[in-house]
Amino acid sequence: MRASSQLAISCQNLRKQFVLRHTRSMKEAVVWLLKGRRGDLSKKFMALTDVSFEVNQGETVALLGLNGSGKSTLLKLISGVLQPDSGSVLTRGRVAGLIEVGAGFHHDLSGRDNVYLNGAILGMSEKQIDDMFDSIVEFSEIGEFIDTEVKFYSSGMYLRLAFSIAVHTDPEVFLIDEILAVGDEPFQRKCIAKIKELSANGKTLLVVSHDLDLVSTVCERGVLLEHGNVIMDGDVHDVVTELRRRSRDAA
Repeated sequence: MRASSQLAISCQNLRKQFVLRHTRSMKEAVVWLLKGRRGDLSKKFMALTDVSFEVNQGETVALLGLNGSGKSTLLKLISGVLQPDSGSVLTRGRVAGLIEVGAGFHHDLSGRDNVYLNGAILGMSEKQIDDMFDSIVEFSEIGEFIDTEVKFYSSGMYLRLAFSIAVHTDPEVFLIDEILAVGDEPFQRKCIAKIKELSANGKTLLVVSHDLDLVSTVCERGVLLEHGNVIMDGDVHDVVTELRRRSRDAA
């Protein structure tokens, strides 16, 4: 679905619950069977509870919070990887998500084939990929391995190629989840420079990262999540300060 012309992302009353199934002990399994399989030994986890926020076109926003706060789940709902139990997600324009390193890669295909596969998944035509191919490979810095099956790639090589493909799709909305934590420092700096370039060109960025110095540099606004709820939304420096305070208190 699409949002209004001024909004890039609109999340309204999002709820998402997961069922955590645990391996039963022999005793639990016997009791469960004797009871005629009545009852449920699984546990339920509410990842998001009534989350609402909006992102305007061209904003750079950091989703922040301690582990288990719901950041990655929220990003996956916005990307369409997951569907909410209730509520709505609206986006405007092409959305490119770097949610998991190499998530869209086919391990038995070469890097070259995966460029075309991922490019198509992200909405590029074959001609667009043809035109961008050399630039994608050059940015990724894995030219000599482009015809190697990606199952032999390191996580850093996955990152380079996945990031390069995504930024070359020219998305209106760019979603990043901890992916900048992978790879060597020179390539991280290169990615950050590219992200700043996207921002300067009016692209919308939504970033999840535990690197608070990084998000303070890249993002202007912060949204702080705690136990699946938005508890703060404002200037990224203020939100980072509050998160650091909460981290110290939780230690």
